[in-house]
Amino acid sequence: MAIQGTRTLILAAGTLAVLALSSCGIRIPVDSSSRAVPVSKPAATRSATAPADPHVLVWLIADKYHTGMVFPYDWLLDSGFIPPEGFGKARYVTMSWGNRDAYSEQGIDTKWKMFRVLFTPTPSVMELIPSDWNVTEVLPDQRIWRKLVERDRGPQLAAFLNGCSVKEASGHPKVVCPSSWGKGVQLEGSHPYFIPRVCNVWTVQTIEALGGEINPWLALTADGLARHAEDPRNGFEQVWPGGGKPTLPVDP
Repeated sequence: MAIQGTRTLILAAGTLAVLALSSCGIRIPVDSSSRAVPVSKPAATRSATAPADPHVLVWLIADKYHTGMVFPYDWLLDSGFIPPEGFGKARYVTMSWGNRDAYSEQGIDTKWKMFRVLFTPTPSVMELIPSDWNVTEVLPDQRIWRKLVERDRGPQLAAFLNGCSVKEASGHPKVVCPSSWGKGVQLEGSHPYFIPRVCNVWTVQTIEALGGEINPWLALTADGLARHAEDPRNGFEQVWPGGGKPTLPVDP
């Protein structure tokens, strides 16, 4: 029995090593150079004011280990992002990606789950959480960075996000359960999670879709990703250090 278990461990570790040999293996295999088709609003709903600002404010969030992104929801929809059916309206959406067990209510609560996460490909989810408050008010315990990106980057970002989830027959992403916090949902991931393909790699590819340049091998940790996001090539500025509720508004 012990010998069989050792063989399984070796086989799993060998599989992981093969997957990790190339940058293609570490990345979620979604073509981030493609572009979603923006949704044209009916004439009656179009704004009669001046044209939209050519830039959009986005946010990078991080705790000690994990990272995610916050986007203006209308911008995503206008850019071609396909939400789950009945998701409703929101000012912002917080998004992240990772192992399904880690996002579950139970978490990784058994040795078997831990073994699977460490040594085998496992199911993934992409979390989508709506909010209408300022980002620092919703996520005061997170470290927060922000950046202005070109509005025209929206279709490329939407194409990447659309490719990260399994679609129903209707074309909308498949919801597997409620979000781990807030009143959002978890979407079934279209590609497996494994180490080193962790949540921070998803965030790297998201930043790349926005025009950034980050080597995923140098951003496997939240701190590593934050350092590269602050590089002048990527231009994220920290606006909140985390650890509690802000006393003053620091973002719109």
